[in-house]
This record gives sequence, structure tokens and C-alpha cells, in this order.
Amino acid sequence: MTNEELKARAREATARLGEWAAGLDVADVPGPVLERLSLVLLDTLGVTALGAALDEQRALRAAWNAPDGPAPLIGGGRSVAVDAAAWLNANALVSLELDEGNKYAKGHPAAHGFPAVLALAAERDATGADTAAALLAAYEVAARFGRAARLREGAHPHGNWGVAGAAAGCARLLGLDAAATAAAIDAGAGLPVAGHFASATDGNPVRNAWMGASNVSGLAAARMAAAGVARNTGTAALSLGALLGELDAAELTGGLGERWDVARGYFKRHASCSFTHPAADAALDLRGHLDPARITAVLVETHALGAGLASAEWDSRLAAMFSTPFAVAAALLDGEVGPAASGPGRLDDPDLRGLARRVRVTAAADLTARLPDERPARVTVELDDGATLTREAPNPVGDADHHPLDERDVVRLLHRWLPGGSALIDRAAGFARDLPTLPHAGAPLRGLAGARNGTEE
Repeated sequence: MTNEELKARAREATARLGEWAAGLDVADVPGPVLERLSLVLLDTLGVTALGAALDEQRALRAAWNAPDGPAPLIGGGRSVAVDAAAWLNANALVSLELDEGNKYAKGHPAAHGFPAVLALAAERDATGADTAAALLAAYEVAARFGRAARLREGAHPHGNWGVAGAAAGCARLLGLDAAATAAAIDAGAGLPVAGHFASATDGNPVRNAWMGASNVSGLAAARMAAAGVARNTGTAALSLGALLGELDAAELTGGLGERWDVARGYFKRHASCSFTHPAADAALDLRGHLDPARITAVLVETHALGAGLASAEWDSRLAAMFSTPFAVAAALLDGEVGPAASGPGRLDDPDLRGLARRVRVTAAADLTARLPDERPARVTVELDDGATLTREAPNPVGDADHHPLDERDVVRLLHRWLPGGSALIDRAAGFARDLPTLPHAGAPLRGLAGARNGTEE
């Protein structure tokens, strides 16, 4: 197929997405979908506040020196200009590898666009119904681009296919018509980051910045469309397609208005890459049947997508969170892989590093064959007497298809991980639950800034 034919297909699909997003009304959305959107929003707000409490995020906010404005830094203690809030909140959201994701999109649709939509909603003091519709448009459009994009080997999904979702959400909030919304989506698809996956496994925080770029680019694309200078030319076929991999335009509109990808995602109970979670879950199951001091070797068999996270060496939090040996060792020793597991006081623990070095990771053809509906792992532990124990997990706990988490579960995890943040978490839960009926979103959003050091103002 020629480039012109590919562009024509992408242009037509983008036009349909624009029409759908521009006309999206929460009054027409099924109740269970809105309930799931509320839970994704709660998770996004809570995890952003968790990230904001990190020393490195405080340092970023100080270095940014953003001017005061209408958009809250969630858990950051103040409100700033819209673009600064979108970038800094997105960076905080992904800094602990706890943000919601979607295995069918092969990444994180909410993180790509929610910070931008929320910052813009605060500036415009949008209604809760319009804000909810914009968030849903951002998620669904991003997820469809994630399904459609087949990135080249080595490319990381942060900051590329999801920009179109950020643009769709911001366009919906600006009240753009179908054609302008399609132009915004197309512009967003033409603003991808080409980041390498090794940046994440090497522990380079530029990987977090790609999400900041996605949200700011989504704002830019929607503003271009509002100004009448954006066009729908089907550029996704070339930017996300020819340059970064391949794009199947049919996936952009598959099940549009009938299948809701927001209902098919996962929430995290481990502060690590989702590819490590099934192995960590299996290790937790094994932990109750053995003494970790007796382990001589651990074999982790996983699918092809996760087999690359095999390094047992790390020099930073981010590098550890992208290491299956780290996640398995932490699960076996600590009984969880929470944010503290990759904290500065834990990463150099000799027992943790020693056990991680006894973990070997390999791809198994039978597990790879179960993608994308499952992301399985099989863990076999060998003990000092030669005995072996094996456990298998089909998906991470928290996936919509495998022990899904509900609001009570998410709130419980957030309270455990953010000491002193109870008031902010409860406020976030109420905001997320009530959003579709709120007459104005600005003031409640700014109330989620809280104050520095995790206390209330």
C-alpha cells in the first residue's frame, strides 16, 4: 500500500474519531463505564500525589519556578500555569510506576492525557460533565492509537501514540466541532516522542519527561485546532506508522462507541513496570511456602515483551522498577513491591541485590502465545536441598481480567503509601466519584493541590 493510501485511511479514521469525541456526552455513557472512569481518575490523582512527595519531584517543581496560575500541582502545594501543571503532574504521575495502564493499548492511556485535561479544566472552570467527557475522550482515543500502533523494536510507548488522546480530550474541553477535533487529533499524532526503551531500563528520568511532553503537546495540538491552523491529513500513518513502526488505521475506530477500553485496564499494587507484576505476584504466592534464605536460584519464564527486563543490576529507582529480578527479590524478601522497595535506603541492601542476582529471566513460547489477553509469568524457585516450587500468574493482580481492584482497594493502597495524605486522598475520591454532576470543576481541582510535605494547607 502506498503512503498516500495509508494516509487516506488514517485521515478517514481520524475524522470519525473527531466526530465521536466532539459529540461525546456523559449522559449517553453506560453507568459502569463512568464508574470505571471515576476509579481511573482517583488512581491518577492519588498516584500523582504520591509522586509529588518524592524529593526529586520537589526539586523539579523548584527548578521549574512556574508562575502562579489556575491549575493545581496535585499534592504539590500550589496552583500554576496550565502548561506547567500538565508537565509536572504527568512527570509525578509516572515517577513511581504506579499509574493505571491498559494491556490492549500496550501502555498508559490515562497518563498520556489526563494531566492536560485536568489542568485545562481548572483554567476554564469547566463543568464536571464536560471534564468527564474530555477525560473519557482522551482515554479512548489514546487507547485506540495504542492498539493501532506497532512500534519498532526498542521504541518506548511513552509520549508517542498517546499524544492524540491528549489532543482529543483538550479539544473536547474547548468545545471544538468534529472537523476541528479531528484536526487536533491529527496534529497530536504528528507530535510523537521517539524514545528508546533502554532509557527506562538504564534509569534515565527522561523516560518520565516523555509523559510531560505528551500532555503539553496535546494542549498545543488542541490550541492549534482552535486557532484554525491544524489540519487532518492522516499524518499518523507516517509519524506513528512509517517512522516509528506501523499503523493499522482500522484499529482507530474498532468498536467505537460500543467497546470502552477504559473498562479493560489495570491498576497496580507494585511500584514497578507492569511486565514484572505477574512474576512478583507468583513470588508472593511462593513466599508463604519457603524461607527466602534457602533460595539458591529463581527462574522466571515470561512472555517476549517482558523478557528484556532481565538485568539484576540497578543504579537508580527507575532502573530497579524496570528489573524483574528486583521485583521478584523484593516480593520474596519484603512481601510487597511498594514505593519504599526502590527508595534510596533500600536499593543497596546486600540481601536484596544478592537474591536478585540469583534470578534468571527467559522468554517462553507458550507464554508469549497467550498475548495480548494475558501477560503471564511462571516462577520456579530452587531451594538449598534441591527441591523446587513453581507458581504461575496469567495476568497481574489488579487487571480487569484478574482479581480487579475496586475503589476500596485503591484507596487502601494510597493511604498506605502516602502517610499524612489522608485528607487529600479522601478529597480526590470524592471529586472523582462526583465529577459528572459537579457544576464547576475549577475550585475542587485546586483543592487537590494540598500543601507541601504532604500536609493540608
